Amino acid sequence: MNKGIKLIFLILILKLNFSCFEKKSTEKETSKPELVATSKTNTLKFTSGIRAIFQDSKGNYWFGSNSEGVSLYNGTSFEYFTINEGLSDNQIRSIQEDNKGKIWIGTSKGVSAYDKGTLTHYPIKNNEPKYEWNKTIGDLWFYAGEEDGISRFDGKNMNYLIFPKPKNVNLNNSYGVTDISMEQDGKVWIATYAALFNYDGKKVTIFDHKTFNLKDNELLHIRSVLADSKGRIWFGNNGIGVILKQGNSLTHFSKEQGKLIPMNEFEANTKTQQFTKNKGLQSVFVIEEDSKGNIWFGDRDSGAWKYDGKKLTNYKIDSKLSSQMIWSIYKDQNKNLLFGMAEGGVYKFNGKTFDKQF
Repeated sequence: MNKGIKLIFLILILKLNFSCFEKKSTEKETSKPELVATSKTNTLKFTSGIRAIFQDSKGNYWFGSNSEGVSLYNGTSFEYFTINEGLSDNQIRSIQEDNKGKIWIGTSKGVSAYDKGTLTHYPIKNNEPKYEWNKTIGDLWFYAGEEDGISRFDGKNMNYLIFPKPKNVNLNNSYGVTDISMEQDGKVWIATYAALFNYDGKKVTIFDHKTFNLKDNELLHIRSVLADSKGRIWFGNNGIGVILKQGNSLTHFSKEQGKLIPMNEFEANTKTQQFTKNKGLQSVFVIEEDSKGNIWFGDRDSGAWKYDGKKLTNYKIDSKLSSQMIWSIYKDQNKNLLFGMAEGGVYKFNGKTFDKQF
């Protein structure tokens, strides 16, 4: 081989190697996933409370804790993901799946997307806030901090959308997102501590203390919202219980059902942490509908409540628990109703009582 041919051959090899290196570097900069390596156990080890339950399209269960990260149960063992494995934060707010099978984990400090063994982090606010919601798209919505808005993922970017708040309102609560529920037609209901927001794809409507015609001592502190199969909107407060919206009609459901104790008693019991004395439907942290159309409420102090359209029935999940507080209620693919407790266990309703599942 003469010198000219050798030189050309050497140049081609160098160019090919440089091209491959450049491509790898670019891919690393754009995706930036973190490889996950997790621990495994035979039983669910969480003790800080189950804030989220989700069953994915493969049948796996995901459990989000209050301060210990998230766990994946494949039917045999539990895998764990924390900040040490690349999770955005150890406090879990929501778990969802997109149409490509990617699992989206909303935390108190951003969103983590799990896909084929990798976790990718999306900060709470990584761009300029937007005020015109209808200029964004996407069905994935997330808590975005204790401030003024909500995050919406459009398939590529996480958009931070600002709530249209009423002016000159003195608030004790923030507009931090506490719950999200979607109607069958795609309308989104967003619960925040200070108000309830509805987005119909074109505009955002606010429902606040004034809208609900509440008394001065009936303060909004919204913790949950559900758009049920009949088009009713239920939302639960920490203090004044459940309010029901049916069309243009508003009903103070807990008060109508006679399930509120006097506010001064409720506040005194809460202040002294005598939670068992709060026996009403008053601190509702989660609402869910079962396969028969019954509406279930998870109360911080008094356990589970079922409304069958005519009457309310109160249940204690497990008398051995020191707290009956329910963080989450979830209907799985087999129509089982699962209850995530503040002490970390997950129970299934068997039609009469509750069996510990995890």
